[in-house]
Amino acid sequence: MKYRRCRPGFRPQGLATRVSLPRAAIQPAMDLVFTDLDGTLLDPETYSSYAARPAIERLNRRGTPWILVTSKTRAEVEFWRGRLEHQHPFIVENGGAAFVPRGYFPEPVPGARELGPYELIEWGAAYEALVADLGTCSHRSRCRVWGFHDMTAYEVAAACDFPLEQAALAKQRQYDEPFLIRDPQLAGGLTFAIEELGRRWTRGGRFWHILGTNDKAAAVLAISALFKKHYGPVRTIGLGDAANDAPFLDAVNVPVLIRCRGAQRFKTLVSRGIVTRRAGPAGWNDAVLSLIGE
Repeated sequence: MKYRRCRPGFRPQGLATRVSLPRAAIQPAMDLVFTDLDGTLLDPETYSSYAARPAIERLNRRGTPWILVTSKTRAEVEFWRGRLEHQHPFIVENGGAAFVPRGYFPEPVPGARELGPYELIEWGAAYEALVADLGTCSHRSRCRVWGFHDMTAYEVAAACDFPLEQAALAKQRQYDEPFLIRDPQLAGGLTFAIEELGRRWTRGGRFWHILGTNDKAAAVLAISALFKKHYGPVRTIGLGDAANDAPFLDAVNVPVLIRCRGAQRFKTLVSRGIVTRRAGPAGWNDAVLSLIGE
């Protein structure tokens, strides 16, 4: 599928035609929405996005780019892009890489390489190296872990509470290893060992993660810079629900914290954050509709 250059008043081909706005109605800054998936745009229990449909439709009508920022793999995100009719760039595996549809911007993305229908920007370390380093850190700290590398697709499906087909996609990892800690009292020693090796760690809604020097914030800033380069000033809006979203939420102009069980602690990580009244895609919908006008 070919993509039309995405600028204010436009959207990728196939979703809609050009939107004509009176000159006085055009905002001085272009809105960019960066959003997590699990627990944010997708319900944490059912993985449904139904409650967010009104806001998604408004974004599409306005031609507002909305960029997925997730710990999921490329294979998983491509599945959800099909369900969500998403045609914008997306960031995978906690900032390990960004996939930009080829031809999305007026010029090739600097430093990117072509991969299928995308221009690929990579920041993450190789998956095999991360798995090996996690094993080393587990041994040094005596903290037992159980990573995706150790799990079968059936075990991943049970741990994530989603279908086996989704688990197979989740195991196609390239830049980030999710894991469970079997000795919580030794978690501090494990994270210290990870940092000592020059790796980073973060924690999502279900799993801990080991990754390279990348994070969601750096990826969000890099994609924002591409839009600024081609289309001028932008107002960045971020939506997330877990600690691993805090860095990228702190990097946007308008951070939105989707209500969750740890909402108060989450608020301490992103003090500027607006906490939604409702959880999951319903809260996402409320926030986007209130921030993005017709």
